[in-house]
Amino acid sequence: MASDQTSSELAEHAKASLGDAFGGAWIDQASGKLTVAVTKSGLSVSGADVQVVKNSLTQLNGTKSVLDLMSAPQSITSWRVDEKSNSVVVEVNKNTRDAATDQWLATAKSISGAVQVAEVTESPTPLYDLRGGDAIYMGGGRCSLGFSVQGGFVTAGHCGTAGTAVSGYNRVAAGTFAASVFPGNDYSWVRTNSNWTPRPWVNRYNGSNVTIKGSSEAAVGAQICRSGSTTGWHCGTVQAKNQTVNYAQGSVRGLTRTNVCAEPGDSGGSWVAGSGFGQAQGVTSGGSGNCTSGGTTFFQPVNPILSRYGLSLVTG
Repeated sequence: MASDQTSSELAEHAKASLGDAFGGAWIDQASGKLTVAVTKSGLSVSGADVQVVKNSLTQLNGTKSVLDLMSAPQSITSWRVDEKSNSVVVEVNKNTRDAATDQWLATAKSISGAVQVAEVTESPTPLYDLRGGDAIYMGGGRCSLGFSVQGGFVTAGHCGTAGTAVSGYNRVAAGTFAASVFPGNDYSWVRTNSNWTPRPWVNRYNGSNVTIKGSSEAAVGAQICRSGSTTGWHCGTVQAKNQTVNYAQGSVRGLTRTNVCAEPGDSGGSWVAGSGFGQAQGVTSGGSGNCTSGGTTFFQPVNPILSRYGLSLVTG
């Protein structure tokens, strides 16, 4: 790491001193030594190997800037300045390459001989974070994410049955319910796809997150807070444990009672307690009242969910 830092500083110095003759720089992964590319022979850089190249870094960046202005077909997955090969590399998904792709590549190559093409087998996709309290969507319904676990997240069972497709807060496909129980209990877990990364966070709805450190259970009378996609962040106290609630769909056992308000859409959202609210407590099940006049809300404790499905919380 110290060697890399020294080489990085040397590369920046070479870039400043060589001006338009600078063609880029890179650290050899085997030797750890820096190579500086130059467009004129006879130049030297103290502490680095020197390689003469055709294109300056300014020229390569200029070529890439022109490509940035071109509307690319979907099979063109990316383009970049590659200092080591002294080129602008365009990556193409060979599985979806078509006539429009070839036409775009021909135009790109006509701009500069520095353009090279590399075929890949996959196209990149945006990556999103899983965070407690954020909205999740199932068809026409909405619930809230409970807690990130390895491979997905937990939420309320009444939010969806096994096999139900789930989208994230941004309506991007997130995965499917792997298992779900309701009534009797009220819990489920969702196995997510590779576009989503489980994070140890709960949305506090004030621009900050709570970081989950564990799932130690809070005592009756303890302060507790919850996060949900309808009403955000609200707090109160634990009033009772192991309560059976008789919903219209059937009774649910083992719930914890609180005097915290909640409203439809908050279901499945996170409950936290402990120092810094770092201890996961459970996921919103149901209740009565609202966040204008106040209410009573019940949550399904998280530890039985983890135990039932053999899941591990993502902690930070």
